[in-house]
Amino acid sequence: MARIVMKFGGTSVADLDRIRNVANRVKREVDAGNEVAVVVSAMSGATNQLVKWCTDLSPLHDAREYDTVVATGEQVTIGLLAIALQTIGVDARSWQGWQVPIKTDNAHGKARVEEIDGTLLIERMKTGQVPVVAGFQGIGSDNRVTTLGRGGSDLSAVAIAAAVKADRCDIYTDVDGVYTTDPRIVPKARKLPAVAYEEMLELASVGAKVLQTRSVELAMKQRVRVQVLSSFEDKPGSMVVDEDEIVEQPLVTGVAYSRDEAKVTLRRVPDKPGIAAQVFVPLSEANVNVDMIVQNLGADGTTDMTFTVGKTDLPRAKEVLEKARPVIQFESMITDPEVAKISIVGIGMRSHAGVAATMFKALSEKGINIQVISTSEIKTSVLVGLEYTELAVRALHTAYGLDAEG
Repeated sequence: MARIVMKFGGTSVADLDRIRNVANRVKREVDAGNEVAVVVSAMSGATNQLVKWCTDLSPLHDAREYDTVVATGEQVTIGLLAIALQTIGVDARSWQGWQVPIKTDNAHGKARVEEIDGTLLIERMKTGQVPVVAGFQGIGSDNRVTTLGRGGSDLSAVAIAAAVKADRCDIYTDVDGVYTTDPRIVPKARKLPAVAYEEMLELASVGAKVLQTRSVELAMKQRVRVQVLSSFEDKPGSMVVDEDEIVEQPLVTGVAYSRDEAKVTLRRVPDKPGIAAQVFVPLSEANVNVDMIVQNLGADGTTDMTFTVGKTDLPRAKEVLEKARPVIQFESMITDPEVAKISIVGIGMRSHAGVAATMFKALSEKGINIQVISTSEIKTSVLVGLEYTELAVRALHTAYGLDAEG
């Protein structure tokens, strides 16, 4: 007998038929003698509609009220799934985030999980009851509902798996595993039987939509074994595990892309100590995540500074920087949302030279200009024009020998 947390994304619970399908999958695990908890997202499209209502009323809305609105999507799904399970003879009960409780900080819209007490869930699971928990939501220290950011249900599932000491956390989605890249762009992409936590973390952080970044971060920290598999097909998925469990480590494991980037350039910033802090501290305080950063060589006592933020954070970033303009003293600000970040990731990159050179050569041969470059030990990312996204991904997938044969 195993203790399993099963998580189902929005497409898996998109309508009543799919909710019934999820209920049957859960029943199969219960009938096999396993203790099961389920975490669900809002029905497909529901969160987008709730977000749109908030932004249509006010683009710079109160984040606390935004959370109140968007957290309702998951509340609908847990009730419906609990009813579907009860209908087929499975003892089930719905749980909202605050009932567990999933305690978070107060960074509304992108809260961080601080503590989950799994005692109540474990008690119910031991009696054979299936807790159906709302993903994506928690409760802040001020007793207000918080949400964990897009894809936050993955984080909820991994956090709950750690709290109840689950043997495995199964993430059911509309893909049947982790691929070398997006199969919709590259039909020759291959499914990976296993991926190291570190690789999955990098892939998720640079645009792979399979798992939310913070969920992988938590899985790595708590050593939660995660399986990514399809809600619609009965076939093995991809395991996200310790590096030691992976027998063969290729040079590059995957190619990821993100169209959710925007580039910000501050022209003629005073070239003096502390200027970077004056730019990035206000952005941090406004909960704007900054990614790639490039500062040009100074001339005439000034320098240009370029960095990327999430596309949805761009209006807030512009507002923050304009407010700080008297302090920063930049001459002008240029923003460009028509960019994409393309990344290669692989543990094998640690011990091989020339990996980045292959990337630059492959992009050059396709006439793709690189705007910004950033690297880590197992990742190289470049910023290119949005229109080159698919061409760049295909070129790199082939350049690193990732195409499936045949």
